[in-house]
Amino acid sequence: MTKELTGKIAFVTGSGRGLGRAMAERLAELGADVAIHDISWTAPAKFGEAPDLGAVAKAIARHGGKTAAVIGNIGDKAAVARMKEEIEAKLGRVDILVNCAGGDIGASGGKPQPNDALGIPLEDIRALTENNLYGTILVCQAFVPSMVKAGSGSVINIGSAAAQFGVTNGVIYAALKAAVIHYTRCLAADVRREGVRVNAVSPGATKTARFEATRVVDPEKMDSSIKSLIRYGEPEEMADAVAFLAGPRSKYISGQVLRVDGGETLFPG
Repeated sequence: MTKELTGKIAFVTGSGRGLGRAMAERLAELGADVAIHDISWTAPAKFGEAPDLGAVAKAIARHGGKTAAVIGNIGDKAAVARMKEEIEAKLGRVDILVNCAGGDIGASGGKPQPNDALGIPLEDIRALTENNLYGTILVCQAFVPSMVKAGSGSVINIGSAAAQFGVTNGVIYAALKAAVIHYTRCLAADVRREGVRVNAVSPGATKTARFEATRVVDPEKMDSSIKSLIRYGEPEEMADAVAFLAGPRSKYISGQVLRVDGGETLFPG
């Protein structure tokens, strides 16, 4: 694996576990120094992925680059500013920003009940909006101006296949991920002249620890060794898409949505 991101500094939100961790690992493998993040120091232990954020940072550091670990609520502007200051003090200016933190987690810490279009409680709508849309916007507002000033940078916002079609369960989450995708397009247009690229990756259902712990899975779709694409994705497959958009091989790509879902959402646009 070539070290095409050597000399770059990446910040991946929500990277203490799940998809975010796989993305941070891949960027580190490619030579980047990586700042990792979670809502709290012990959050990676929730589904048994690591004892704490420090253990994740140590594992990622084995790839040879520098690491930094920060905690905070991405929906809190002051917390985001504090994290930016800490990252820049430890690593320097961020060149690659991956907004992965989010998810279909309501105000009480679990999935909203009910989770449909008409019945979802207002407090869950607010929590989902803060965790997915507000958080993505606030992190971009904090980190992208430095990229604009430098005349380079790559932002990858994480959407969802659910943003591409109508759903009956997880409706607000799907709508917010659709908003994240369109915010990506708007931000890409806004910073195009300055040489900053902004893209989105929309994963399909992927085998993270949280995914397996919070829903009934289809055993036939769990086997990634089968030839069929009608299966759950692997976190590393999402990380590959992020790495491509972060690196020099995508230097003329911006404002795009890369759907990594095995062809589940097959339609134009």
